[in-house]
Amino acid sequence: MRQKKVWKNIRKCAGLYAMLAVPLAWYIIFKYVPMYGLQIAFRKFNPTLGITKSPWAGLTYFKQFFGSYYFTDVLRNTVTLSLFTMLIGFPMPIILALLINEIKNVRFKKLIQNITYMPNFLSVVVIVSMLTLFSNRDYGLFNKIRELFGAAPVDLMSKPAYFQPLYVFSNVWQFMGFNAIIYIAALAGVDQELYEAASIDGASRMQKILHISLPCIMGTILIMFIMRIGSLMSVGFEKVYLMQNSVNLSASEIISTFIYKNGIQKGQFSYSTAVGLFNSVINFTLLVSANYISKKTTDTGLW
Repeated sequence: MRQKKVWKNIRKCAGLYAMLAVPLAWYIIFKYVPMYGLQIAFRKFNPTLGITKSPWAGLTYFKQFFGSYYFTDVLRNTVTLSLFTMLIGFPMPIILALLINEIKNVRFKKLIQNITYMPNFLSVVVIVSMLTLFSNRDYGLFNKIRELFGAAPVDLMSKPAYFQPLYVFSNVWQFMGFNAIIYIAALAGVDQELYEAASIDGASRMQKILHISLPCIMGTILIMFIMRIGSLMSVGFEKVYLMQNSVNLSASEIISTFIYKNGIQKGQFSYSTAVGLFNSVINFTLLVSANYISKKTTDTGLW
């Protein structure tokens, strides 16, 4: 009886299930099926023999990575760059959304949204080219600003100390408007009667933000924060690789660029797969831990 009811509901919503089939198939084909290849990390992979016939290597490649002299530097660069990006990049869209929500003029509000959203459409190549031009020692904008304060010009892109600030702040500028959209949408769902009641009680704008706007979108903020924690070790490869050079390598070599150089350029497939699996396991552990803590403390989580 229950089975008939299930099939009846499926036939009733056949159109919705048909729409779901396409993204579900995409996830299965491109996300779950490739997991079969993870065993390469535990084998001495030979393309001529295939995955299953390649000799078993166990934890050899993991030990090789953990025992290498560059392990500490690569891991430190990845963690610090990701943390720096999260600490600055995560709250900025929230602040922007709260500020836009306070704008009463609809046309001006849309104008600000469009201006802050537009950098999202620029490609990584364009962004890095802009950074290269702005950082030029002779005519770069950043050095012109430095000269106004009496500082000597310097080639910022070739200095390891400036790599992370350039990456992070350009990242914030590019994606802040796009990331703010979900918070603006959440704020649009806040009951306006709450603001009217606060105005009657004499609350200031800042008090309304702190006691109405922020609490009402806190669930959304927590969900986005958990998802961000889950990708803490996944720093954008393309931008880092384009900004990277032989001079700033000590600060710019991260796990994703390390995997590319060893897996694609050098053909060390088993070694690079082991490093990538290590990175994914850390991300998964952080995601589960963050979700568990959030559920225990705030009763909000992904599952």
